[in-house]
Amino acid sequence: MDTTSFLTKARGLLHIRNQLVRECLAELLATFMLIIITLSSSAQKITSFEMKGNLLTSYLGGALAVMVGIYTAGGISGAHMNPAFSFAMCLIEQFPWWKFPIFVVVQTLGSFISAGAVYILYYGMGEQHWAREAHSDGRGGQAYGHALPLSQDAIWHYSNGTLTVSGPRETASIFATYPADYVSITNGFLDQVIGTGVLMVGIMGIMDTRNKAVPKGLEPVVVALLVLSIESSMGANCGCPLNPARDLGPRLFTYVAGWGPEVFRWVEGRG
Repeated sequence: MDTTSFLTKARGLLHIRNQLVRECLAELLATFMLIIITLSSSAQKITSFEMKGNLLTSYLGGALAVMVGIYTAGGISGAHMNPAFSFAMCLIEQFPWWKFPIFVVVQTLGSFISAGAVYILYYGMGEQHWAREAHSDGRGGQAYGHALPLSQDAIWHYSNGTLTVSGPRETASIFATYPADYVSITNGFLDQVIGTGVLMVGIMGIMDTRNKAVPKGLEPVVVALLVLSIESSMGANCGCPLNPARDLGPRLFTYVAGWGPEVFRWVEGRG
């Protein structure tokens, strides 16, 4: 059997004929691409003490991740990647309501899986090197006793082995967004309504054929620039998630991965 024949048969076996399943898998992959790039840019910035990234690279990573996600699945599922966008499409009758809860689940699942991938990438699977614990030998010198495991992975190194939601070495914000200390619940809610609203209006304007047309094939680039503009202007209060799945999926992951129930708790003075 030659290679061409084998690939043809494999393609036939793996071909998914159900349109809904195809759309769900495409949406899952697009959301995965969006979130893994977005969270990784944040992880690189935080765990390197901003030596290998800063706020601008984090924003650029998130914006370009939107572009990658749209190019990945825009022709199959529409690459919504965001329950807010799926909801907006339903409101203008461009997307059936019965698909809405399915897409929300798929988008949240894709975000959860992405958070797990970033956790493995930056935290690892417990790979360690060993160092000797130093102590006095009783004669003014130094001796080495018990061997201590020292993790080489970025999140563990940055946080000193403690997974926390607040404090100077917190790492929960790698995965989910948290409001600034001064932000109230009301202001935080308003912040997200306005930010997400600007995103939706901007995307609708880009999609509207009656407006000045974006060159065909460059729509994802323009959407990425829109996201970058919103991040650069409305990110101070709450981190500019603009996407319920982008926040909920990774937040659920941090809950089960060791950060605990505090990831869902609002504390005055911390948010």
